[in-house]
Amino acid sequence: MISVFLDRYTTFILRYRWLVIVAAVAVMMVLTAGLQFITASNDWRDNLEKNDPHLLAFDALEDTYSATNAALIAVAPKGGSVFTRKALGAVEELTEAAWRVPWSTRVDSLTNYYHSESVEDDLNVEQLVDNAGLLSDDDLARIERIALGEISIAGRLVSHDGRVAGVVISFALPDENSNTAVAEITDYVRNLLDQVRADHPDVGYHLTGDVFVNRVMTEAVDDDMRILAPAAFLVIVCVAAILLRSLFGTLSLVVVLIFVIGSTMGVIGWAGLVLNAVNSGVPIIIMTMAIADSVHIIEKIMSGMRQGLDRNAAIVESLRDNAWPVFLTTVTTMIGFLSLNASDSPPFRVLGNLVAFGMLSAFVYSMTLLPALLSVLPLRVRPGGTGRTAFFDRFGAFVVARRTFLLWSMAAVAVALIAGIPRIELTENWLEYLDERYEFRRDTDFVVENLTGMENLEYSLSAGREGGITDPDYLRKVDAFVEWYRAQPEVAHVQAFSDIMKRLNKNMHGDDPAFYRLPENSELAAQYLLLYELSVPFGSDLNNRINIDKSGTRMTVTMLRLRSEEQRELDVRGQEWLRANAPDLAIEATGISLVSAHMQIQNAKSMLWGTVTAMALISLLLIGIFRSMRLGLLSLVPNFIPATMAFGVWGYLYGEVGNAGSLVTAIAFGTVVDDTIHFMSKYLKARREGRSSSEAVRYAFRSVGRALFTTTMILVLGFLVFASSAFVISWMLGLLVALTIGFALILDFLLLPPLLMAIDRKTQ
Repeated sequence: MISVFLDRYTTFILRYRWLVIVAAVAVMMVLTAGLQFITASNDWRDNLEKNDPHLLAFDALEDTYSATNAALIAVAPKGGSVFTRKALGAVEELTEAAWRVPWSTRVDSLTNYYHSESVEDDLNVEQLVDNAGLLSDDDLARIERIALGEISIAGRLVSHDGRVAGVVISFALPDENSNTAVAEITDYVRNLLDQVRADHPDVGYHLTGDVFVNRVMTEAVDDDMRILAPAAFLVIVCVAAILLRSLFGTLSLVVVLIFVIGSTMGVIGWAGLVLNAVNSGVPIIIMTMAIADSVHIIEKIMSGMRQGLDRNAAIVESLRDNAWPVFLTTVTTMIGFLSLNASDSPPFRVLGNLVAFGMLSAFVYSMTLLPALLSVLPLRVRPGGTGRTAFFDRFGAFVVARRTFLLWSMAAVAVALIAGIPRIELTENWLEYLDERYEFRRDTDFVVENLTGMENLEYSLSAGREGGITDPDYLRKVDAFVEWYRAQPEVAHVQAFSDIMKRLNKNMHGDDPAFYRLPENSELAAQYLLLYELSVPFGSDLNNRINIDKSGTRMTVTMLRLRSEEQRELDVRGQEWLRANAPDLAIEATGISLVSAHMQIQNAKSMLWGTVTAMALISLLLIGIFRSMRLGLLSLVPNFIPATMAFGVWGYLYGEVGNAGSLVTAIAFGTVVDDTIHFMSKYLKARREGRSSSEAVRYAFRSVGRALFTTTMILVLGFLVFASSAFVISWMLGLLVALTIGFALILDFLLLPPLLMAIDRKTQ
């Protein structure tokens, strides 16, 4: 019945081929019109659900104190020390210019740090550096002594060795059009640094900061789309042309690709979806994967024409032979990508849904536009050309003859590679999202290695009542927590309110070092605080450290370069210390890096369940397709194992995988099933015709071996294009998927046939 339907369907397509082509063009143009509505975002918050508890905690911290959007410019004199008139002048000049950066609300640096000290019976609060060019040698020595001895700035605004200074610019981004604001800030700061570099060629400037991260990621993605997308397209076309050896066959593939990509990208605009660094690789993924259906159809058409069929008869034969397996492979691939809907990260869900729609589009265009187009184009082949078919016939004979050896040797190889999985750590670090080709990565590495860390744990420590932050008991608990963190080897710097109170207490006792301790009286501490607040100018107050009603203070722990699981573990230790020593202060830390660290582990867990669900659905589907529990379960072997082999190799080579790992299993499993379905469809067809299992294996190789090899080469080389990306998630994804698909073909060719012959010996 299916054959009758397919014959009627193909007859209709060929009879009304021009109508089909026009209809396909019309549908594609309507969908593609949505391109004008595509929007992109560089806001890291788009990677999380709006009600994510960790994001809500971070937003609450920013609402209570101030936003953490900041830029850090490291100033590194080539002569060595920053404590020279010329170097301090460069820092002073940059500090003054930084106030003019759009959306800036605060600038902190070594030169505008307000140092408090005792002058007779008064508290004197003044800028540490004023008019650097007129400083005497004694002034320079005094500034160096104060700066390197002040715990609140040493290791934050100046390196402990005095060779690098930092200028920190804080921003208040608008709720609307924050992407535009970030772009404006980035362009302004870059132009500013170009200017100061020209004015001070003997000083190095290094720019980093969380406000720039997503802008730089967006630029990296734009580079990928500008360079990698055309490269992937060129690779796919060249490989298809070489393997198909048909100009018009390759041209038809290109047309289908254009239709699929245009339709899918247009849907993004019509649906109002947002692209960001995570899902912007959709066009390249679709481009790489959507070609498989068309390759199988074209290969069969050309094979039929070589055997003497006319073009239309070959098209009928190809659709009759491929429609069912192509439909099934489309379904399994869509299931794999739709499993990304289990992700806790919205961009992953967008990616999965878009690629699934792209695969559906590829199926529709392959079954309508492609045959109509091929019936119009002057497709020609040299009759009797059987070189590659003969090769796969001989290869099938080799597999049949060496089946026992292949079965055990491939099993041994698989076990050896899978043994590398325990070496893998699910982790990543946003500081390493880009490789060293980007100046931002090089600058960030310089800052981390020479000045301070770039990842913070933020605590809002509540005193329990209004004005309670000057309570001596509260201050002692905060100070003890601060000192505990400073003793941790993973910590670069700790900034806390208790340090300010200790310094003020010393100032009010004639700068006697013996009084560098917390005030013993709450009223006295409150007076110190009021006096200090009245002494500092706007922009240098404590609003980013103290909440409005003075019922809580902010403590910032700056970490050295840590992996995501190390950050979570450090926070857990901090919470354990609080519960044991100051239970009334116990609170979970927050911060951009920690929010991302929690998101990664949550996403990995949710993706695991999504992948398991997809595997279960595909397994049931295969059992139903092959009408055999035994063969259905057997077919899972070459589908489950490739991904584990790829991760094993990754464990041996790299040992770390982040968000890319969450994507690979979902993408790869739905993809590698395709080859198995095509191979086993031909195998079962031969078995139902009464051939033995060994003859059925040879028939399967002869029928689809070339098409499977062609599609695998296109997929592998297409995904390998990702490996040249400077974006870590992209190149990890490309390499892992390419490895998985490559292993899948090897197992489908060398392990699946021996397994089939071992358990399916009965001749039907």
